Amino acid sequence: MVSLRDQLGGLVYSTEHGKTCPACREALDDCLCEDASERERIAALDGIVRIRRETSGRKGKGVTTVSGIPLPSDELKTLAKSLKKRCGTGGAVKEGVIEIQGDHRDTLREALSALGYRVKLAGG
Repeated sequence: MVSLRDQLGGLVYSTEHGKTCPACREALDDCLCEDASERERIAALDGIVRIRRETSGRKGKGVTTVSGIPLPSDELKTLAKSLKKRCGTGGAVKEGVIEIQGDHRDTLREALSALGYRVKLAGG
């Protein structure tokens, strides 16, 4: 059994490097964990952008989710901003999935098809 001291042990802050990453123990400026996870997310995609309407966990409010876009997170936020502007609503980017408030499946399908993505309407 591992002691509590071993579980909580590890370098959290160094006066030489500043804060450190808990996963790789490198300085936050030198840490590559986020880039590696972003590359893994993009590599796991199949090339089809899926658009679906969801209401679960949102107190009955419907949102349109767009998943499967093979872009890094900063470019994904830029794309989400343009899609939100085109639909005239708000939204967010969470864990590689773009959420647009309301039901805008047809508008999003046309916009993403014009950008050259293979789009599929998923769900009911």
